[in-house]
Amino acid sequence: LVHIIIFKFYPLFNAFYMSFHQWNMLNPPEWIGLGNYSRLLGDARFHQSVQVSLKYTFVTMVFLTTLGLALGIMFNRTIKGVALLRAAYFVPSIMSTVVIAIIWRYIFHPTFGLQTIFTELFGYYNVRWLSSTALALTALIIVGIWRHLGYYGMIYLSGLQAIPNEQYEAAKIDGAKPYQTLLYITVPLLRPTFLFVAIISVINSFQSFAPAQLMTDGGPAGSTTVIPLFLYRTAFQNLHMGYGSAIAVIMFFILMAFTLLQMRVFGHEGQ
Repeated sequence: LVHIIIFKFYPLFNAFYMSFHQWNMLNPPEWIGLGNYSRLLGDARFHQSVQVSLKYTFVTMVFLTTLGLALGIMFNRTIKGVALLRAAYFVPSIMSTVVIAIIWRYIFHPTFGLQTIFTELFGYYNVRWLSSTALALTALIIVGIWRHLGYYGMIYLSGLQAIPNEQYEAAKIDGAKPYQTLLYITVPLLRPTFLFVAIISVINSFQSFAPAQLMTDGGPAGSTTVIPLFLYRTAFQNLHMGYGSAIAVIMFFILMAFTLLQMRVFGHEGQ
């Protein structure tokens, strides 16, 4: 309890308090009321970072919830070497984010990166993924999906294994086809799992920082400047800690709104 109070609740409430101050961490904080929030309303860079984060989060969440289910169904089959397959897909989720970012920087290199094996098949040469405003965010989305897909696949596997076999046997006796079993048995009974995956994937994606900072540094032209990166630059590089705290508060409320919306969509009474 003491640990949670010191390292969770105190920073949280202190961020709310500091968001009403102007503070450069060198001089005493100066109360300015809602000044930081009114400044955010007219900050085009903040608006751009919100758009980038929303786009990154939405696309990543959609792919993780759908591909994760497909992966979970594959993991749930009794095939040879399935345990090794599960471990192989799960490894990226326990790797260091910094290591992953460095590896993918080399993969996306326009001349000798592994991605050239696929792009050159379609006649595209020297594709500059990380320096193109059209492709840089797509590259970060690919990395995010690759890293977390195995983890969410294992979550879906746990949900699938909790479904009683009798449900599938009864459907088989009634002549249900595989897609009907998926739609009318698997998906409804996995509703709590869908809720968990949707909420956690949104939180993780919205808080993603290291890939954008290490792979593109927010560029080109701010096309990959997500909110956490903008917050980091504002608070710790430019020493506008009060303004950075206001950004963190807005980010908190956006995540809360997403969570409540997902609970409304995927949740149901009694859960």
